Amino acid sequence: MTMIRKALKMLRTHTCGELRKEHKDQKVTLCGWVHRRRDHGKLTFIDIRDRYGVTQVVFVPSVAKLAHEKAQTLGPEFVVQITGTVNVRPPKNVNADLATGETELLALELEILNTSKVPVFEIDSAVEPSEELRLTYRYLDIRRDKVREALLLRHKLTQIMRDVMNGEKFVEVETPILTKSTPEGARDFLVPSRLNPGTFYALPQSPQLFKQLLMVSGMDRYFQIVKCFRDEDLRADRQPEFTQLDIEMSFVTEEDIFSLTEKLYQKIFKDIKGIDLPIPFPRMTHAEAMAKYKSDKPDIRKEGEQFAFLWVVDFPMFKYNTEEKRWESEHHPFTSLKEEDVHLLEQKQFDKIRARSYDLVLNGTELGSGSIRIHRRELQQKVFQIIGLSDEEAQKRFGFLLQAFEYGAPPHAGVAYGVDRLVSILAGLDSIRDTMAFPKTQKGSCLLTDAPSTIDNKQLTELGLVALKKGDKHV
Repeated sequence: MTMIRKALKMLRTHTCGELRKEHKDQKVTLCGWVHRRRDHGKLTFIDIRDRYGVTQVVFVPSVAKLAHEKAQTLGPEFVVQITGTVNVRPPKNVNADLATGETELLALELEILNTSKVPVFEIDSAVEPSEELRLTYRYLDIRRDKVREALLLRHKLTQIMRDVMNGEKFVEVETPILTKSTPEGARDFLVPSRLNPGTFYALPQSPQLFKQLLMVSGMDRYFQIVKCFRDEDLRADRQPEFTQLDIEMSFVTEEDIFSLTEKLYQKIFKDIKGIDLPIPFPRMTHAEAMAKYKSDKPDIRKEGEQFAFLWVVDFPMFKYNTEEKRWESEHHPFTSLKEEDVHLLEQKQFDKIRARSYDLVLNGTELGSGSIRIHRRELQQKVFQIIGLSDEEAQKRFGFLLQAFEYGAPPHAGVAYGVDRLVSILAGLDSIRDTMAFPKTQKGSCLLTDAPSTIDNKQLTELGLVALKKGDKHV
């Protein structure tokens, strides 16, 4: 039994951000990374760091000679286990910048769990490394306060989202990642099927169709914190894969969406920023926004205002593509139109039809958008016809949805909010890349893993594919 207890001995008893003066004289064990080492005559000081904080450790030769000798060999980012006694620092030596600054650990034992090469950039440097270097060594970059704190904030944000949605009787349902290509917006990422040669899956640009089908199935209130994919040109607030809070509700109007959203953001800003958001948020029609601000996502902040939310409503239902000489959906083709504009369909005054869609804007940035959905087959088919989809093409792309509408589809609505963009705003970051653990560059590549990369001919043959190089003629 004694041997079993020894084998189960914990590697650490406390984290590096935990020790306080009430732990005085306790024997504890910490594990973490060597943040700094300072040699002061016969004394050696080590700052040991983990994601919870930093603790100062002092090595005194007369107390623990062997531990002191080992401490002389420590380099930056070595992984260590240190056992010692908690001391309370005298008032003049208190470090007010650290949560653990009233204490220090008098080392008794030191074990080097792993060594480290000299990092390619200093973890605690005030100088920002180049983005190429940071993304190539992202596991080192995440050790830096800025990135780590953004990831911790992201975790807190998603927990708040789940708590609020659960409290509102929503059910979290996972929808497929390998799905059907239904290109109506940005380009899809395609995945070839080995078992069905010549066919492809698409990675979802959003769970739009599946969440509507969940409403048909009677799930009533759905949400998901979900990965989505778009093969489009990138910029600071875009990535090929991104995360959104996806919501769909049955038997609701716009007012239900607005009320739920305002309650959610009120909770987020109170818990994360300590700000009491006034609700309801102001509203402005798309026509008013364009006339007054020349933008459909205006910044309405007054002088002195960290935040100003705005609902932009009544977007145009259609827009005309002058290059292709056809009408397109302004939002997406599953958006319903305002009841008072239905008669304009038969008059073919498509430019005057308003959609039952809405965007949430914060400080001139779109946080998300949504709409009341079409839930009747005949209206959905009519919209498909207006945007140039023949009945045959509509059936090929969306036949499963049209069929579902024949089995008692309820009125429903939804919205989706970009998690990455919201974290960047809350954290005061310029780019969404630092809200993600392992982001891509503006060219869509992962410098850490060297993706995307070529694959060998055997894999290509199994998939029935041929890889063309630049300059090759199409077969």
